[in-house]
Amino acid sequence: MHDPLLDGTLALVREGYTFIFSRCLRHQTEIFRTRVLGREAICLHGRDANALFYDETKLVQDGASQHRALTSLFGKHDIQTLDGEEHRQREAKFLALMAQPNLEALLATSAGEWHAAIERWERAGRVVLFDEAALVLTRACLRWAGVPFQDTEAAERASDFVTMEDAFGAIGPRAWRSKLARRRTEAWLTRMVERVRNGELSVPENSALGVFSRQSNGDAHLLARTAAGELIDVIRPMVAVAWYIAFAVVALHRHPNAREQLAGDAGGAAEFRRSFLREVQRFYPVAPYLGAKVRSRFTWHGVTFEPGTLVLLDLYGNQHDPELWDAPESFRPERFANFQDGGSVMIPEGDGAPESGRRCAGEWITTSELDLALTILMKDCRYELDPSQDLGFDLRRTPARPRSGVVLHDIYANFVPRAPSSRWSLARRISRSPLVQVSG
Repeated sequence: MHDPLLDGTLALVREGYTFIFSRCLRHQTEIFRTRVLGREAICLHGRDANALFYDETKLVQDGASQHRALTSLFGKHDIQTLDGEEHRQREAKFLALMAQPNLEALLATSAGEWHAAIERWERAGRVVLFDEAALVLTRACLRWAGVPFQDTEAAERASDFVTMEDAFGAIGPRAWRSKLARRRTEAWLTRMVERVRNGELSVPENSALGVFSRQSNGDAHLLARTAAGELIDVIRPMVAVAWYIAFAVVALHRHPNAREQLAGDAGGAAEFRRSFLREVQRFYPVAPYLGAKVRSRFTWHGVTFEPGTLVLLDLYGNQHDPELWDAPESFRPERFANFQDGGSVMIPEGDGAPESGRRCAGEWITTSELDLALTILMKDCRYELDPSQDLGFDLRRTPARPRSGVVLHDIYANFVPRAPSSRWSLARRISRSPLVQVSG
């Protein structure tokens, strides 16, 4: 069927997460046609749609859904805008950066930044967790990537990474601000790459900055910008974990019985923590939909897909469909006990089934950083949540986040300052836990 709207762009922006699912319910269908920015689009919902979306013989994931956000969130040469062999070659480079020792180094750096932040919060007395989490993650990722920065500029860099992520599905001022943020960040990192190439800046060869700076394709200036874009592609998704961290603390606040189950170190606690974090990723809104283009003409469920047609997969709706989940509007971590899915329903990162070859390169980073943050906030920090704040979120705004940003007060650092070796121990434990499946 065809949506009666002449062009669905404004409705897509206005309705946000519910745009696709509400129409599927209204018209009793899992597939419908519309137009986005004047261009024909096919919207998909349901278990079968997930399988179709990751069939590379039919669809090309080239960032088609982002249109206006393409040059801000993904950039023109982002790994998420590639497909086929080029995607696999560049993803292999990303996966090598995220091999076990590098992941442990990232988490150890993150742990140090979290502890430094908590000591600062104790002095401040009151902080907005979302902003602080973005700052912690930005500082940790830049240090881990080998990118030097001044303490005075860290907040500005964090703000730019958040602004880039905040562009998803945006048009108008929010999209313009995101493009400006990406240009600033790209220009800054391009200068870093050029300094490494010119011998002005020495960085570890196995760092992200070192790896990307050594690439060459004959055009040094273009290459420097491409390398900068790939650095953004590594760092930005890590900073985006701030959304999940804020939602995880909201979930913990609203479900206090989970705290005791999460606090232990035994196998049962680890399994419950895994379920809790997966339910955070399922229940709370981050990405509303994913986009692809039709590679070659085919027919599916009676609908003909012409080459170049935009295809949108209903990500949020699939994770809240009562046909796919029992009581989807209830927060129930226990639903993931012994959960076997194979990527056909649960796609919080847009990663797809393992056999598709399209799993998100940073999938386990998200899980690891989220696990680390929750562990530290529960065990190494005591705080109160401001009872007057609004912890709700607006499904019309993408990406959604708690309206208050999650305000913490009466903060107490519940730890003795740790030596780096202790942070490595924590990082190693998190990175090798059942929550994290690392390859490479």
